[in-house]
Amino acid sequence: MNASALPGEDAAPPAVRLQLDADGRLRHLLTLEGLSRTQLLDLLERAEALRAASDNGAKPLDLLHGRTVVNLFFEPSTRTRTSFDLAAQRLGATVINFDIASSSTVKGESLIDTVHTLEAMRCDAFVVRHREAGTPARIAARLRSAAAVLNAGDGNHAHPTQGLLDALTLRRHRPDFTRLRVVICGDIRHSRVARSDAQALVALGAGEVRLCAPPELAPDAEELPMCRRFHDFDEAIAGADVVIMLRLQKERMHSAAIPSEADYFQRYGLSAARLARAHPDCLVMHPGPINRGVEIASAVADGPQSLILEQVANGVFVRMAVLAELLAPRRAP
Repeated sequence: MNASALPGEDAAPPAVRLQLDADGRLRHLLTLEGLSRTQLLDLLERAEALRAASDNGAKPLDLLHGRTVVNLFFEPSTRTRTSFDLAAQRLGATVINFDIASSSTVKGESLIDTVHTLEAMRCDAFVVRHREAGTPARIAARLRSAAAVLNAGDGNHAHPTQGLLDALTLRRHRPDFTRLRVVICGDIRHSRVARSDAQALVALGAGEVRLCAPPELAPDAEELPMCRRFHDFDEAIAGADVVIMLRLQKERMHSAAIPSEADYFQRYGLSAARLARAHPDCLVMHPGPINRGVEIASAVADGPQSLILEQVANGVFVRMAVLAELLAPRRAP
């Protein structure tokens, strides 16, 4: 199914415009691009407040009682889908995990017609993951109700809740972003996480964001101009306070010539020896899934500087915050 081929549309509407209402509040969450530092901090503060109110997730809340959240995942997912599911349930919402394989989409029904069908059943939010960039925005543009759309990852375009949860994780350890030198290393060309992380870090005032990738896996020259670019990982990681590793997204690669995994690890893998070139207290992050021995050594992934499992835990609270922002009754300004 080609979600981009919608009648009368040549391109996806700008996600930046679509996601805000007339008052400048979030109507959908499609991208972190264009969101202000204040807007991002409000979501992070709300995540922390929901962490406390739910007793770190142990106590159910009823903030979204009577609301229905539909997970529309057209790509495999463990962390994102499960945490959206848990986030909605812990807020008291009903969750529908849409089974693509047994739905009418396999009979030729378009994605938009499927969404309209679910809207008619009074569903309140659609959490969308799709291989094609722009799909969540296209859905948001074609809604016939007041339902919200949350981007759970679209192609190599954006993964806004991952950007938020990574920011939340960092903020709990390094609250002053202005002092941070952050390296994002790996397959940046195909990574929606790299784009959302960079947007969040820059908006929150990070001192420096460095992008490191082989030339064939670097983003286009006009992308992410606010970041410094490197091809030498040893140079990029020198003195870094945070390093965010990315996996090789072979499912999105077509013509990129990548060396063997062993050669890749030698040049771009995070080993204990390479981590020693960073600041002594450098934090290690990875959005998962991890390919051990390809982009990161097990000793580093499981080591004392790793925040990888903390990122996973924080994802639930960030997604609770976004769902609450979009679906709960509006708070007083």
